[in-house]
Amino acid sequence: MQRAKDKGLISINLIDIRDYGQGKHRQIDDYQYGGGAGMVMMVGPLSECIEELLMKRDYDEIIFLTPDGVNLEQGLVNKLSLGSAYLLICGHYKGIDERIRENYVTMEISIGDYVLSGGELPAAVLVDSISRVVPGVLNDGSSALTDSFQDSLLSPPVYTRPSEYKGWQVPEILRSGNDAAIDEWRRTQALERTKQRRPDLLEDSL
Repeated sequence: MQRAKDKGLISINLIDIRDYGQGKHRQIDDYQYGGGAGMVMMVGPLSECIEELLMKRDYDEIIFLTPDGVNLEQGLVNKLSLGSAYLLICGHYKGIDERIRENYVTMEISIGDYVLSGGELPAAVLVDSISRVVPGVLNDGSSALTDSFQDSLLSPPVYTRPSEYKGWQVPEILRSGNDAAIDEWRRTQALERTKQRRPDLLEDSL
């Protein structure tokens, strides 16, 4: 990520929402209407922040990281990697005022069916997943294209030197130098691993 930033391939800007907080204590959260446990991020600070950012540039999407968003999958990552700029909103506490979602948010993304303390970690996951498929970020661009989920399959087993360790051997085919046979072996292994561990991926691709 740092190398990608240094190369100018990606740019990440962090905004402290408390810079838009209200009053002496820079308040950004309040009790929810109707009662109930948990504080809610206020509409005012978020709106002012978003409006100021929108005056500076356009965004392909304004994304809210939330457990009830669409699941982050490789297909979505690939699609987002084609964009030029995204504004990510990291929720906290009980969530954000619904009016922000209704009036600004254009996409909602979840990284899994669980709850975290805030949206910072999901935002980091999203940024990392998008960045690594941007051309030039990885030293070998073909590496990202052979990752799990790129073709609805899990990655095949991988090995490195030494070829033998404690009697454990690297498959002979991988040392054969026969590129076509190696590609076929990898495809077969990826398919078998997916059948065993994630058969749902094969169902989704049908």
